[in-house]
Amino acid sequence: MRIVLTLILCCFSFFVKAQTSAERWVDSVFSSLSEEERIAQLIIVRLSTIDLKTNKVTYFDKEVEDYIRKYNIGGVIVFQGAPVKQAETINRIQAIAKTPVMISIDAEWGLGQRMFDSILLLPKQMMLGAMSDSSIVYKYGKVVAQQCHRMGIHVNFAPVVDVNNNPSNPVINDRSFGENKFKVASFGIQYMKGLQDNLIMACAKHFPGHGDVAVDSHFDLPVINKSLKQLDTLELFTFKKMFEAGVDAVMNAHLYIPSIDSSKNKATSISPLNVISLLQEKLGFKGLIFTDALEMQGVQKYFPGGEASVQSLIAGNDVLCLPADIENSITLIKDAIRLGKLSADDIERHCKKVLLAKYKYVLPNLKEINLTNLTNDINSEVPEMTRLVAENAITLLAKPHHKILNNKHTTAYLAVGAISENEISKRLKEDYNAEVFFISLQKNDPKALDNILSKLNKFDNVIVGIHNINRPPLNNFGISQQVVKFVNDIKGTVILFGNAYAAKNWENLKSLIVCYEDMPVIQNTVMDMLENKLPFKGVLPVTISKKYPVGFGIKTER
Repeated sequence: MRIVLTLILCCFSFFVKAQTSAERWVDSVFSSLSEEERIAQLIIVRLSTIDLKTNKVTYFDKEVEDYIRKYNIGGVIVFQGAPVKQAETINRIQAIAKTPVMISIDAEWGLGQRMFDSILLLPKQMMLGAMSDSSIVYKYGKVVAQQCHRMGIHVNFAPVVDVNNNPSNPVINDRSFGENKFKVASFGIQYMKGLQDNLIMACAKHFPGHGDVAVDSHFDLPVINKSLKQLDTLELFTFKKMFEAGVDAVMNAHLYIPSIDSSKNKATSISPLNVISLLQEKLGFKGLIFTDALEMQGVQKYFPGGEASVQSLIAGNDVLCLPADIENSITLIKDAIRLGKLSADDIERHCKKVLLAKYKYVLPNLKEINLTNLTNDINSEVPEMTRLVAENAITLLAKPHHKILNNKHTTAYLAVGAISENEISKRLKEDYNAEVFFISLQKNDPKALDNILSKLNKFDNVIVGIHNINRPPLNNFGISQQVVKFVNDIKGTVILFGNAYAAKNWENLKSLIVCYEDMPVIQNTVMDMLENKLPFKGVLPVTISKKYPVGFGIKTER
């Protein structure tokens, strides 16, 4: 009994020592900061941006270094750009910073989401939601955590735990695990644990739930007209489960939800009724609270410049992501303190929460990034992880009575949306001597289509691959009705390499497969399934139609 008591006391004293050590560091750093620096510790600035029309990346490394020298800015978020260039900047930032800088990234599907010039993409959350085994999502989170470590990144703004129950959602959609709240919560927890078990802070987003909107908050303020009871039943369910499981951060969305706060044009991100009353008091969340980007029009439209920053802190947020005007934000926050809208105690509370997060996630990973083999190291586990997801997610919705591929049959491959040979067309040519045809997703010459159709009719077996469709649902994912009709008239096997919602276009065909993504690894995996080397295991994470509801999927034996 005495030995047991001694062990308990030793464990307790170690825990107290660890806690005291963190608190000592936080108090020491906090006391070394000026009023302006304490405010600046609450701000995250961007490292780069991209012109989507030209794909030209503009780096703000000089501006960011100036912010750090002048204000002691607390955080930097990595966006588009080459990994080595970004890593060099991060090394310089940490070298000149008075206080260690928290480096973050919005990398829901890995670093390739931002560094797509050379980093391979991982599947998005919709494809993960087509799996039945949540343990694979944990492995996925671990791979993303390792990528972050290699780049000196401490926070990943993931996972998305919005329940995507609106097929017209232009901003969440394939970023969600799906429409089943239980699966979204379960998979979100596993992704979070994969990150946080490997010392990368996870962030549940977008509170209180961004799944049921038809407006993109980057461009305007979406409205959700649901009662608190409805929100509690669906949207808030996943967040409550994430909080119970120990997620260390949450991100507030720019939404207008009158049942939470009916103040005119008051986004949830800047509403005390949402951040303090609902998130902190009712749901009991004690972790770090980030705003969504304050440069987005969902909040900037009605609270321009630094005013959005002031309102965010009054609402109870800890960290201001991407204020539209850094200098003006700091000035207006100082004015708000002097006018009594904010207090020095408020700033102290927020700042110490940021510093505590830095103690846990930044200090253990505060070392110079080795630039040697950086890109290869970040990419190293992506193909294997993508293959594992594909083997468990590719979904068979309809299959013919005969084998889809047969060496005795003549085979053609129609690549819709592709402009050159890809992995699946090469495999079909090599294994089945297939002839390959190409058409556009948009308008095609009717005579050319008639010519292709007459040729396809001569083949025993026609496989149609739908490639390069748009991710958002606007304008039917970029697929013209001419193409929809043409593919339906062929009556072949359709393989959709893109957003599952687009499968509604071919729901009446007798052979239909959803692959969710359009990557070489995924094309090779579905070929192995067509050749019966692998079974189909996936199920729909969302409802496509009455015929194909959420959870539907034909599972096969190898």
